[in-house]
Amino acid sequence: MGKIPLLERDLGKRGLTWMLVFFLASFMGLKLKVDGIKRQKVPGSSIIYIPSGKFLKHLTFGYSSFTADLIYLWAIQYYGTYEIADRFKYLDHIFSIIAELDPRYVDPYETGAMIAVYEARDPALAYKILDRGLEKNPDQWIFPFDAGHYAQMVARDYEAAEEYFKKAMQIPGAPEHTKRLYANALYRKSDFKSAWETWLDVYNEAKDDRIRKIANNHLYQAKSAADIKALSEAVAKFREKYNRLPLSLEELVGTGVIASLARDLDDKNYLYDPNTGEVKAPSIPWKR
Repeated sequence: MGKIPLLERDLGKRGLTWMLVFFLASFMGLKLKVDGIKRQKVPGSSIIYIPSGKFLKHLTFGYSSFTADLIYLWAIQYYGTYEIADRFKYLDHIFSIIAELDPRYVDPYETGAMIAVYEARDPALAYKILDRGLEKNPDQWIFPFDAGHYAQMVARDYEAAEEYFKKAMQIPGAPEHTKRLYANALYRKSDFKSAWETWLDVYNEAKDDRIRKIANNHLYQAKSAADIKALSEAVAKFREKYNRLPLSLEELVGTGVIASLARDLDDKNYLYDPNTGEVKAPSIPWKR
């Protein structure tokens, strides 16, 4: 008795598969006749002309998750067919169909974003796909985490990286190194004050010496960057006023350009070249 429902489900899935293939083939045949686009190397390419996942969902008769699996597997094949020059034009549309059919299906969001970044060279499209994933799955930290990674490592958009890592940090389950990536994004966008404060939190919250050492090095880096920026601005102000470079950083204090000289995190003086006006840290953070 227990085998009958299982058999019925199996037959139902097979019937749905053939119906979907027939439906997509019909779409493809019609579209090819209309505009002559040659996509026959990837069966089912007419999926790109379906208005939306909501439309297709009505035709799945309760098997929307199964249909999402089929389209996802097809999409991987489609984007592995490099002869289709304009395939990225439909990337968002294809993965939005999968998202409508099965909003909780995590892998397609990540795969679609990866294709957008590394194949289509379009980080903004990757953000859009991952934003959709977060919208439909607000409990999944992986979506803003991946977006932050692409923003920081690929697009070099540190403001976007900061925003995405901040979102990821607020979702339960996010790995603790997310905060370190967030702090690094703050530093990269030259928000040295916020970077210092965040790395200080990491240092105080560290559970082992390795993380504490990493945080300390970044604290050195953030303080040095802020101090060097201020000293360089003071050198420029001195030069504008006296039409020459100061002979030493101490001369900045002697002439009243600044009230006192900052020192690095190890209480050492910053290095200054009177010939070029360049100010440098006395130590390399990772070699202290």
